[in-house]
Amino acid sequence: MMSFDMSQFADQFSGLEMDNVAQWPPAAKAVLGIFLAAVVLFLGFFLLISDKIDHLDRAVAEEATLKSQYQTKYHVAANLELFKAQMKETELMFANQLKSLPNSHETPGLLDDITFVGTTSSLDFVKLNWQPEITREIYVELPIDIEVIGSYHDFGHFVSKIAGLPRIVTLHNFSINKLNQSKDGLSLKLQAKTYRYKESNPQ
Repeated sequence: MMSFDMSQFADQFSGLEMDNVAQWPPAAKAVLGIFLAAVVLFLGFFLLISDKIDHLDRAVAEEATLKSQYQTKYHVAANLELFKAQMKETELMFANQLKSLPNSHETPGLLDDITFVGTTSSLDFVKLNWQPEITREIYVELPIDIEVIGSYHDFGHFVSKIAGLPRIVTLHNFSINKLNQSKDGLSLKLQAKTYRYKESNPQ
């Protein structure tokens, strides 16, 4: 049985010169060939294959994104008529809500409506005054300070009838107090707010 002589194998690599590779021993040529092959494979992977792998990963991610976009657009396209109908319905509802906002010519008449509602609810008015307008993003608030005298039952009728007005009116800051001993009944103070769409402003 032959034994491997490491020292004899190492002697084959001593005194080697790069300009005389053809005269190298077979073992040295084999090691150089393996080394060069490893270098070529290493460089080939990082210069060619790794770039292709990154490109493939990006393509796979883009494919998933495109599939998601396609599904979304397909859903929209398949329900386009339904969406159009819903859009028209929404626009109609919005237009109807805008009609519930008084324009600058109708706001004085709102005081008449509130006065009528209060008197038909057996209330006596102490105060009914417009307050400074408050400008919001797409509408203008029109506050009204109200003070009336009556009973709890009358106040309930008053609030209910205000809610039934054809124009939007909201009620805030309720305060009910007893009148002084010389007068019977209760005092109700509150602030009513109506609204005007900005485009309805004459300016």
